[in-house]
Amino acid sequence: MTPINKTRIIFMGTPDFAVPPLHALAARHDFTICLVVTQPDRPKGRGRKLTPPPVKKAAMALGLDIFQPEKLNTDAAVEHLAALAPDYFVVAAYGQILSRRILDIPTIYPVNIHASLLPRYRGAAPIQAAIRNMDKTSGVTTMVMAKDLDAGDILLKATTPIHPDETAQDLHDRLSAMGADLILDTIDQITNNSLTPTPQDHENASYAPMLKKEDGRIDWTLSNREVVAHINAMNPWPGAFTHMSGNRLKIFTAVPKENTAGSSPGTVCGMDSQGIHVATGSGIVIILELMGASGKRISADAFLRGHPMDMSARFA
Repeated sequence: MTPINKTRIIFMGTPDFAVPPLHALAARHDFTICLVVTQPDRPKGRGRKLTPPPVKKAAMALGLDIFQPEKLNTDAAVEHLAALAPDYFVVAAYGQILSRRILDIPTIYPVNIHASLLPRYRGAAPIQAAIRNMDKTSGVTTMVMAKDLDAGDILLKATTPIHPDETAQDLHDRLSAMGADLILDTIDQITNNSLTPTPQDHENASYAPMLKKEDGRIDWTLSNREVVAHINAMNPWPGAFTHMSGNRLKIFTAVPKENTAGSSPGTVCGMDSQGIHVATGSGIVIILELMGASGKRISADAFLRGHPMDMSARFA
């Protein structure tokens, strides 16, 4: 029997988003994952316990070799990666910018899986941007990596509708699974000489920079639909929040209501079994789930039983 010349892949990724693509590549008998590159273990949680990233956990379960450099763009790292003679890099939310020397190592392509329909939403937070901006569709793009951020030639795209009530976590999980399918299709089409990279339309590029905790602050002067979109976009991180009487409240779930509030934005204009009704710049938002000082995510009805709220109280 003639031995199969397996496609050699170095996989780079760190968070949960990158785990399904890693599993999909590892399941292919005609691929060899010769190394998994991921970020170093970091302190996490209240105890600040050193915790491996999700990709490391997945790679360990698959029995793959793991490389966790603090900085990848070093002479030693270049030598280590080049010695493995990979055909491809497959990169999914790795978390470090790759130098030209690194990008030149694969004999075929360094391929990135990006969670947007490029050139829209280059950068670190494309999923949250799509939810926050109430886009009708999102998707995944595979591209040939270039030195400039997410500016490489496009290989393939896959699209999906965005439902008005879904969170960034919901869309994240769907795009991650789509990315796993798309990277397999991408490599297969390249192998079959049926795929030609297409330059991006750089003039229509937009950016979604990395989120900060402060980005979760709710602006009640926005319309009710914009406020709900913001809450959904910030779920699970950094979390949408607001303040009342100096107390911070984290808002998990809310829905828009088209009634005219007649109150200034942020004012509580109703409380019932549905939730807490809050006036916005246009219409009302009904808060369904939130978290106060207890640190527990509970329904608005349960919250009100333990924290009575006056009508006309106002969120900052």
